[in-house]
This record gives sequence, C-alpha cells and structure tokens, in this order.
Amino acid sequence: MSRRKAPAAQAAPRCTVTVCRGCCCGTPKIPGVDHMAQLATLKADLGQMAQVRAVNCLDACEQANVIVVQPSPAGRAAGGRPVWLGLVNDPDATADIVEWVRAGGPGIAEPPDILDLYEFSPSRRIRRAVED
Repeated sequence: MSRRKAPAAQAAPRCTVTVCRGCCCGTPKIPGVDHMAQLATLKADLGQMAQVRAVNCLDACEQANVIVVQPSPAGRAAGGRPVWLGLVNDPDATADIVEWVRAGGPGIAEPPDILDLYEFSPSRRIRRAVED
C-alpha cells in the first residue's frame, strides 16, 4: 500500500497589486499620507485574494504614490490589462482599490468610477519593467 501525500491544494491565480515604495512614493516627500498604513491596509485586506508587493521605484515619481493592479490570469484572458494608478494619497482611494480587487480586478470587474481620476499611462519603458 502506497502512502503518498495528497497533492496540496493550489490557490487560484490572483491579481498582483504592486505598490511603489521608492525615492518618492512612500516617503516624506509626499506629506500628510500614512504610507505604512496604506501598505498595511492593502496587505491585510487583500492578502488572501491578491499578491501585494512593495517595490523600490517604478520611475513615475510625478504620480507618487503609484499602485499598479495587474490582472489575474482569468482577468488577462478576459482582456484585462495592468492598470496604473497615481496620486493614490488618501485612504478612500486605497479602499476603492481594495473593493475593485476583491471583485476580481482588471478584466473581471469594472473599477469604481472614481479610480478613472487616478489612472495614468506610464512610458513603455517603465510599463515593460513592471508588467513583464
């Protein structure tokens, strides 16, 4: 009789939320923002449904604080593409991002309308560095 372990259950592929924490984002250069609380909120509220990662500099400093929401594989298959959000400097915007990712993120769920005000397009060079 074989005693094989049952295969571990694999988590469903998830969205990735990339939070810039480099030379401008997440620093006192953007005053009046609790940068640590923003990242902690994203990790606590999305930890089970998205990969939340802090990275050094996304090279879009004029848009600090920058957050990129990348679709899950299912979202990408449905046409979703990474969404770059800039000037995410208040807790309400962070809560809107959480709500959207919980609903499925790019390709699966429409973002709250207010996030249109935060969306921007970085240069191709910058975009490629994060999205690849």
